[in-house]
Amino acid sequence: MSQIALPLRAVQGGPHRISIGNDNRAALEALQVAQTWPFRTAVLSGPPRSGKSLVAALFAESGGGEAIDDADRLDETDLFHRWNRAQESASSLLLVRSSGEGEWVIKLPDLASRIGAALPLAIGTPDDEQLGHLFAIHAEQRALALGPDAAEYLVPRCERSHLAVERLVETIDRLSLERKVAPTLGIWREALEALHGPAEPRLL
Repeated sequence: MSQIALPLRAVQGGPHRISIGNDNRAALEALQVAQTWPFRTAVLSGPPRSGKSLVAALFAESGGGEAIDDADRLDETDLFHRWNRAQESASSLLLVRSSGEGEWVIKLPDLASRIGAALPLAIGTPDDEQLGHLFAIHAEQRALALGPDAAEYLVPRCERSHLAVERLVETIDRLSLERKVAPTLGIWREALEALHGPAEPRLL
């Protein structure tokens, strides 16, 4: 996995890890130059379980600026005041959307114009290489022994999403504990069938 000199502690290791890949590289690189964002503001979106909240927390912890998670769920007047305070203090502001789908509809005109001028950042769909990294991370977090053979089998058969990988590893772990056997091919296949029906390679 390639390295990026991010101002984020523990991106590549430690208890909270972010796998850098095709899906998030551009967004993570943009965090290095937060002072160049329009009005020093960016809006981060992405699919469920793609690490948006973790990125925001590490960004704030590293001193890159202020991060507001689930910004699209906040009261618009409160969010507008926080944007103004960030401007007054010349702080960078990372706003994280709770949902990565659809347009962020803002009713308060002053806030809408300011958010509309912010830099859009997005975490996208992981490719097969990134899916393999995600399998390794989720297995490591569960102390689950999944070797390279598992990734070779699972990646072509798994839905290409962050949430799908997390659920699949969770199911493999659960079945392995229930059966009291190592998570080998039979468990992998059963986990896939439990989540997606009979396992067939994904059409590329």
